[in-house]
Amino acid sequence: MKPTQTFPTDLRPILAFGAHPDDIEFAVGGVIFKETRAGTPAHLAVCSRGEAATNGTPDERKAEAEKASGILGATLEFIELDGDAHLEVRVAHAITLARIIRRLKPGIVLAPSLVENQHPDHYRLGQLVRDAARLARFGGLNELKDLPPHAIEHLLYYAGTPETEPKDITPILIDVSDEKIMLAWTAAMEAHVTQHRTRNYVALQLARARVKGLCAGVEHAIALFPNDPLLVDSLATLSASARRF
Repeated sequence: MKPTQTFPTDLRPILAFGAHPDDIEFAVGGVIFKETRAGTPAHLAVCSRGEAATNGTPDERKAEAEKASGILGATLEFIELDGDAHLEVRVAHAITLARIIRRLKPGIVLAPSLVENQHPDHYRLGQLVRDAARLARFGGLNELKDLPPHAIEHLLYYAGTPETEPKDITPILIDVSDEKIMLAWTAAMEAHVTQHRTRNYVALQLARARVKGLCAGVEHAIALFPNDPLLVDSLATLSASARRF
């Protein structure tokens, strides 16, 4: 695999991993666009072309992902691992993902949640990303010695459906209520035309964001689940809590 994107060393981009061409857009497309709109680079790393999908060919899925990433203002690459519905948790795969982390030097990494009651590629990728984030820090790893070690700031999990939200992690809610954010997110989801043939994923994600937003006192919000406790400099830096009912 040849590197497809690097960023200046003074920028700390967001790096989002997805098992399939639409996972990132449906789950956290609003977050990605909000960050790129504010000037933070974002890169999407997709680990299959949806070869095992009921709807859409790999070429169609790839083209849809390219269109969606453009809408979100993010760069995109595809990673060759085991293929759709065949992903296995292997050290070699974790090292491959760690190489991407070292290459891009992200501040924040997004990955699918570790809840097992979902597509097996999703939670397995979450495990691989978690392992990769640690391996990227280890300077003595022979396979990565050509790149300097890199420690990310945060690993945050996303949940593609309500069932995949971790019950043992208090989420952080990202306000995506701005009209331009919602329009871009919706357009990115709608770019995955083949995936709308049997299920209305767009309506599901918008409804989830609406409920989370209303509960937090805003119009729409997307939940992310931190792998580790968040560290703040002062209580004064905390924004509003999400309890409104």
